[in-house]
Amino acid sequence: MRLISFTTNLINVFVSTVLTVLGLRFILRLFGANDTAGFVSWVYEMSAVLLEPFRGIFPTQTFENQFVFEFSTLFAMIVYGLLGLLLTSAVNTLTPATTSKRKK
Repeated sequence: MRLISFTTNLINVFVSTVLTVLGLRFILRLFGANDTAGFVSWVYEMSAVLLEPFRGIFPTQTFENQFVFEFSTLFAMIVYGLLGLLLTSAVNTLTPATTSKRKK
């Protein structure tokens, strides 16, 4: 039972981290953050690897030459979230349930 809990917690931490980095990227691009700032460039570098499978699926919309709305980032967040749910449910389904014996 502890292994199931550990595995699902590990999946949840990984997916939460991925969604946080992608969410930060989306917000920073949306509000036109300065690319040369250290934190912003770090977020863009970290999220570039996560976004690679989704590049080119949807167009990127630019408003007033500064604000960028990335549909690919939103789609990636949805896919990673669904994969996390799928993995968590697969772990719970494929792991045999243990029955606890009660002492009388």
